[in-house]
Amino acid sequence: EPYLLKHTGSPNIKRNRMQDPKTGVKSQPQKLVITTIPHAITGEDVVTWLANRYTIEAEEAWALGTMLVAFGYIYPLQDHKRLVIKPDTALYRFQTPYFWPAQQWPVEDTDYAIYLAKRNIRKKGVLEIHEQEQYNGLHKWMNHKWDFIVMQAKEQYRAGKERKKPDRAVFDCQERAYWVVHRPPVRHTHTHTHSKAFLLFVCVFSLFSSLVKYSVTCNKHDPFLAPCLPSNPWITDDVTYWLLNMANVDIPTKMRVERWTFSFGELLSDPRGRDDFRLFLKKEFSGENLAFWEACEDLKWGTAATMNEKAQQVYKTFLARGAPRWINIDGKTMEVTVKGLKHPHRYVLDAAQTHIFMLMKKDSYGRYLKSPVFKDTQKRAIGPDQHRFSVSQLEANARKRRPSISPIIVRQQEKEERARMATSGPVDITQVMSKLSNKGKEVPPPKK
Repeated sequence: EPYLLKHTGSPNIKRNRMQDPKTGVKSQPQKLVITTIPHAITGEDVVTWLANRYTIEAEEAWALGTMLVAFGYIYPLQDHKRLVIKPDTALYRFQTPYFWPAQQWPVEDTDYAIYLAKRNIRKKGVLEIHEQEQYNGLHKWMNHKWDFIVMQAKEQYRAGKERKKPDRAVFDCQERAYWVVHRPPVRHTHTHTHSKAFLLFVCVFSLFSSLVKYSVTCNKHDPFLAPCLPSNPWITDDVTYWLLNMANVDIPTKMRVERWTFSFGELLSDPRGRDDFRLFLKKEFSGENLAFWEACEDLKWGTAATMNEKAQQVYKTFLARGAPRWINIDGKTMEVTVKGLKHPHRYVLDAAQTHIFMLMKKDSYGRYLKSPVFKDTQKRAIGPDQHRFSVSQLEANARKRRPSISPIIVRQQEKEERARMATSGPVDITQVMSKLSNKGKEVPPPKK
C-alpha cells in the first residue's frame, strides 16, 4: 500500500476511479461455468488502465495491479490461489468495500472457523488441502465452542441459499477472496500442546507448583520447620504431646483439626477425624458410606485367614439386595464387584471403594467443613502452650533414661516364660507315651 499511496494518496481513491462507469476499467457481465457474474473485468483491461492513467510502463502497471490483488482490492474469479494479475483475458472483480483492507477488521479465529465450517457444509466435506489443514487445526484448537461455530455456519449457509444464484456466487467469491488474503496462520496443535518438550515442561511445572503449595500449607506442621507443641517428647521426655494426639482423644488440638481441612485423605487418615466425620454423616443419614469405606480398608489390610469371611460380610451388609446398610453405586461398578466376590481377594472391592470415596469427597466433605459439627469441634479444639525446660531439667531427664532391652534378651525371656508355663501346667500323658514309643523305635540304617 505505500506504493499505492505514492501514486494516488490512497488505495481507496484508486479503487473509486477504477470503478467509474465512464473513465474506469471496462466491466461487463461474464458467464462463469453456468452462472453469470456481473461487473467482471479482465486482467488485460486492468493493466492497460493503470498504464494509461499513470503513464507508466506495462511491467510497472502489472506490478501495481498485482499489489492490488495481493492486498485484496481485486480478486480473481478463476485461479483464486494465485494472487497476481494476468495481463490477458483472465476474469477479475473488484472487492466489495466491506472487505477492503482499509476497513481494518480484526482477523478472528472464530470468524475463519465459521467460514470454513460453512464451506465444509457447502462442499459436503470436500475442502482444498490448505483449507482442510486449517479446518482440522481450528477444530482441535477451538473444540470447546465448536458447536457454536457449526450452528453459526448453518445459519449463514441457510441465509445464503435464500439469495439469487448470481448474488450468491458473487458473495461466495468475495468471501473466499477475503480469507485467501487475510486467513490466520495455521495452528499446529501437535507442536504447541502435544510435543514432548511442552508436556515435559507442563509436568515439571505442575510438580513444582504442587510441591510449593504443599510446603506452604504444611509449613506449621513440619517438626523440622516449626516447634513441636507443647514440647518434643524425644528431647524433653515430656509425653504431653503424645497424650494430646492419641487416636481417640476427646478434644483434639487446633493443629490436628487444621490438617483435616487440607484434604479429604487427611481427614480419613486420622481416627479422630473419622469419628467427627461419622457424626456428621449420621445426621445426614449417609453413615453407611464411611462404614463401607472402613470395611474395605479392614479387608485390604487384614489377615489372609479372615479375608473370605470379611468379603462375604461386606457383601451381605452393604451390597446385597435388601442389605441393612445398602450403598448407592452405579450398575457397572456393582456388576464388577459382585463378579469379583466369587473369588475374593484383598483388592476385590477397590472399584466400589473408589466410587464411594469420590462420592464423599465431592459431596459430603465440602458440606462437613461448613457444618456445625466441624465448627463446634474447631471451636473446642485446644492450642497447648509451649513447655519450656531449663538445661538442668533436660540433663536430669537424660540421666534418668535407661537404654532399651536388647531384642536377643527379649526373645530369651519369652522362651523362659513359655518353658515355665509348660512346667507349671497339666501334663498330657498321651503325648508323653507317644514320645517314649518313638524313642524306642530303631532307625533303619541308610541303604548302600
